[in-house]
Amino acid sequence: MQTLSPSPNPVSYRPLFALPVIVSALGFFVDVYDMLIFSIVRVPSLQSLGMTEAEVSQAGTFILNFQQAGLVLGGFLWGILGDKRGRMSVLFGSILTYSLTNIACGFVQDVNTYAFLRFLAGVGLSGEIGAAMVLVAETLPKALRSYGSSVVAGIGYLGAGVAYLTVEYFNWRMAFWVGGGLGLALLLLRVSVFESGLFSRMKVEHREVSRGNLLHFVSSWPQALKYLRFVTLGMPTWFVVGILATFANEFGQALGIADIIKPGRCVMLIYVGLAGGDLLSGPLSQWLRSRIKAITGLLLCSGFLSGIYLFGGINTAEGLYTICLLIGFCTGYIAMYLTMVAESYGTNLRNTATTSVPSVVRGTLIPMTLFFQALKPSVGALVTAGLLGVIVYGLCFWSLSQTEETFGNDLDFVE
Repeated sequence: MQTLSPSPNPVSYRPLFALPVIVSALGFFVDVYDMLIFSIVRVPSLQSLGMTEAEVSQAGTFILNFQQAGLVLGGFLWGILGDKRGRMSVLFGSILTYSLTNIACGFVQDVNTYAFLRFLAGVGLSGEIGAAMVLVAETLPKALRSYGSSVVAGIGYLGAGVAYLTVEYFNWRMAFWVGGGLGLALLLLRVSVFESGLFSRMKVEHREVSRGNLLHFVSSWPQALKYLRFVTLGMPTWFVVGILATFANEFGQALGIADIIKPGRCVMLIYVGLAGGDLLSGPLSQWLRSRIKAITGLLLCSGFLSGIYLFGGINTAEGLYTICLLIGFCTGYIAMYLTMVAESYGTNLRNTATTSVPSVVRGTLIPMTLFFQALKPSVGALVTAGLLGVIVYGLCFWSLSQTEETFGNDLDFVE
């Protein structure tokens, strides 16, 4: 591990600290909008293509898994690019990719084209949050790092709410076009953002250091286990979003709720909750002086509320929507989680780790949905989701118990 030389006159850069936070937050806002838009329009868009209720469930899973596969692949591609060419190269390239692809999604007429375009969108979407969190972590002073990450995630998750409202007032095709247009507009703001100073100095002072080397993460068992622990730490988010919210209409039927449950509304409420939780997680982490303690407290509440969602006897639509909001709030630890990832790796590997880890986490939704669809016919939706939740939260808490605290870590080093 080698340390980078300190940046000259850091005080003179303080007026610029807010700019990367604001632009990163807006970028994540558009990213969340475009990533969640399919979950929100899944039912109406597939019904408009002439599908029955049973076909909607199967085709929706098929398309969602294609999107998640794109997220996994893109996470590695953008992660490596960000460590080799810079954080800003990712923030420009990723938003251009997913914006154009989402515009194209508004013109689909068949499932296979829909799935292919969601795959391409997934590739583009995977670069945004990791590069944004790394840029903010490397730009802000240590004392402000938690707050900056919380603002990025807190504002960003509100993109789901705007996506839902867009669908409420316009049709699903227009919702895709709006998301793509927002992304293209944001490109203009990114012109004013500077590259990370730590990355720029690393290129000069440590030219011989390997950057964005994927083999590092599997170079030894401890390194592989460290990476896998970070992956399992993020899985509860996609259990909540990808299972509890996306298939909420099926859970509503299993619970005997008379009203039709709108999965899109559940997704929106969970993400509004995530925004609130992430805005809290930064100050909470500072107060506790611990990333792990803040994350553990939120996840305990998230697991408990997920159990209430499935087995608490909820019998009204409003009751289910309310519990979605609460679950989202208690699962709002992603800002601190990604900050932990960034704080755990050197500047030459930081973007690869922080971008690929959440993308692999999103990819774990593929086995989750396959598990859900395979076991559901024999034991029912509620029991299947309950068993899956035990596995997901169990792995997460085990990983937390094995992960080193990163609060206050310096980031000026390479590996």
